[in-house]
Amino acid sequence: MDIHGENEFKIKSYTNAAYTLDKLTEPLCDMSPGQMYAIRGIGEAIGKKIQEIIETKELSLLNEYIQKTPPGILEMLKIKGLGPKKIVTIWKELEIESIGELLYACEENRLVKYKGFGEKTQKNIQDSLEFYLHHQGNYLYEQVEDLAKNLHQNLCEAFPNDLHIISGAFKRQMEWLGFLDVVTTLSEENLVSWLSVKLFKIEKNENYFSCKGEDNFEIRWHLTTPSEFYWKDFTLSASPEFMEAWEKLPKFKLDSFANEQAIFEQVGVHFIPSPQRQLPEIITRAEAKALSNTIQPSDIKGIIHSHSTWSDGIHTIEQMAVAAKQQGYEYLIISDHSKSAFYANGLQADRIMAQHKEIDALNKKLAPFVIFKSIESDILNDGSLDYPDEVLETFDIVIASVHSNLKMTEEKAMMRLLNAINNPYTSILGHPTGRLLLSRKGYPVNFDVIIEACAENNVVIELNAHPRRLDMDWRYIQKAVENDVLISIDPDAHAIEGYDDCKYGVLVAQKAGLTAANNLSSFSLSEMMEFISFQQAKRG
Repeated sequence: MDIHGENEFKIKSYTNAAYTLDKLTEPLCDMSPGQMYAIRGIGEAIGKKIQEIIETKELSLLNEYIQKTPPGILEMLKIKGLGPKKIVTIWKELEIESIGELLYACEENRLVKYKGFGEKTQKNIQDSLEFYLHHQGNYLYEQVEDLAKNLHQNLCEAFPNDLHIISGAFKRQMEWLGFLDVVTTLSEENLVSWLSVKLFKIEKNENYFSCKGEDNFEIRWHLTTPSEFYWKDFTLSASPEFMEAWEKLPKFKLDSFANEQAIFEQVGVHFIPSPQRQLPEIITRAEAKALSNTIQPSDIKGIIHSHSTWSDGIHTIEQMAVAAKQQGYEYLIISDHSKSAFYANGLQADRIMAQHKEIDALNKKLAPFVIFKSIESDILNDGSLDYPDEVLETFDIVIASVHSNLKMTEEKAMMRLLNAINNPYTSILGHPTGRLLLSRKGYPVNFDVIIEACAENNVVIELNAHPRRLDMDWRYIQKAVENDVLISIDPDAHAIEGYDDCKYGVLVAQKAGLTAANNLSSFSLSEMMEFISFQQAKRG
């Protein structure tokens, strides 16, 4: 309505009605028209529109607006930084009607001439457009995990005499992927017949079959023979850079292989797990000696970084602790939000004291299981933490994180992060870039400098295991380990179910070859107590 220049009063009426509906606790479909019209902010006119939606699952007025709006203009509403007024300017004054045209206009510096578009705004829009286009059609690893496992199970059950494996980016445990690669010895006839029964849309390409189901997610099928099966899987489950280096090895020659291990034996290289077949340098390391065993989900001994009902969590501290104990963890580090996170019911000083009393009582009740007192303290604009030292002193562990003013230059971000790292009360640097995979790029940081500062100040870097974060990026983990900086795989759990996210942190950490010894949340209870004693001594 705003894009099409509707009356502001009319727009406000719909906005207020939407807000009112969002707060209702009683289902609208259970109300009579009279009851619906009596709701403040609804009235008869909008009430009839609501009835139309309930009865037909559509709204004719919305359909009318959509019909007279180019698809590219509707798509622009998904771009961060583009509101209706800017879109109107782009559409009516620049006569641009697609995302691609808009990106090109940014590259030609055309937007800065128009009202509401400065150089900085144009750059932000360009960055958002590039990010959006780059991630179209991609999915988080966690989003396709069940699909991949069920697909493999169904294949094995339907065709037990053939070989099948989910390969490619999934086997390499990438953070996100655009499609699934399946290697199989099925015949073309059997594959097409099986997929057709399941109502997949099938397309034959030069090197593979492509199919999509109702969810429009692509699965690529690579048909091969038993003698070529393991080599085909190997080529798909490694990055192009890795494969280029592999094929240059002196002893390499294309051959049939009886299993995956035989591929490594041919060239005299120790086995490299598929998650680590990313960077060519790993081949040189595996030529010299066997790679260290990487961390496993079972190596996580305690839950670090979790939120309770004291801030924005779903469960009480006791519920979180009992669940952690039942799942075999040795300790729980409760890290509710700090006072600056007002949107998350962050803790003021008086509530911290009350929470600590509750933790003391629970520790007596649940022993030998231990709940440690922690806080996720906001890093403010100047890099300071949002409590005075005497309050920070009351915590066993302080996790320092940026939650506000995320649109920063690298200079600004580094100033905030380095000041926080230099604070003697900081134990862990939380989700260091603030990224949300496929949604938010995160602020730019120089990880070489961050790692060096963490090494100097004995600060651990978090690998936030939430599948939408996985922050820090695994590509910098090896550098951190080489500088004796611990990583901490933490679920950032806001509910008991969040503990399961530790697995996704472990999977991505395996790509960097992280071992349990270099992960803080793999510390036993006694080792964690030693770590906390060291951190408290650091405070001076």
